[in-house]
Amino acid sequence: MIKIAVFDLDGTLVDSLTDLALNVNKGLKRAGLPEHPVESYKRFVGNGREMLVRRAMGEFAADAEKFKTVTDTFGSEYRLHCNDNTSAYPGCGKMLEALSAAGIMTAVLSNKPDEFVGMILNKLYPDHRFTAAWGQKPQYKCKPDRESLHALLELCGAAPGECVYIGDSDVDVFTARNSEVGFAGVSWGFRGKDELISAGAGFVADTAEELTDHILSL
Repeated sequence: MIKIAVFDLDGTLVDSLTDLALNVNKGLKRAGLPEHPVESYKRFVGNGREMLVRRAMGEFAADAEKFKTVTDTFGSEYRLHCNDNTSAYPGCGKMLEALSAAGIMTAVLSNKPDEFVGMILNKLYPDHRFTAAWGQKPQYKCKPDRESLHALLELCGAAPGECVYIGDSDVDVFTARNSEVGFAGVSWGFRGKDELISAGAGFVADTAEELTDHILSL
């Protein structure tokens, strides 16, 4: 049995796409740039705040003044509105409790700025105790680099061979591979099953119940 299950956040445990999109769009509008439909943000997210903003800005990303306007506006607005529309995916709360009941630690590792992770988890999973919940911390490189996941595992007292990482995008597949941990994908997130399989995922769950059974079988 594995010792710890580490989850990506956006697109894995929570559907945060609308709030991410609306608040980046506020920054784009303030900078005088074109806004994007919410669906477009499925391709923009996954590699941290800086890359999210650069992808949303497109050809204007090299403009340092506009980049700062969009980034600063997103940060201040998202701090106020990160939970307006964000919701937990069906069955994930029950899944987390089942893993804890089986003696498996649960943790979160996201490329979302660290300050927002606790705000979202405290609202959507208030009764669950994560062993650790990290966003992107300045002392570590963003996923898919192995630095942050290995540091989190060390904090939790687990070795890479005792971990499974769960996510919804190719970034998560590559994170697991670079970190030499197991991987399980979820099809309900922002990128879909085809991207995960193309990136090399050996298992992709369609429901939280299916994911729970898979983790418990490891």
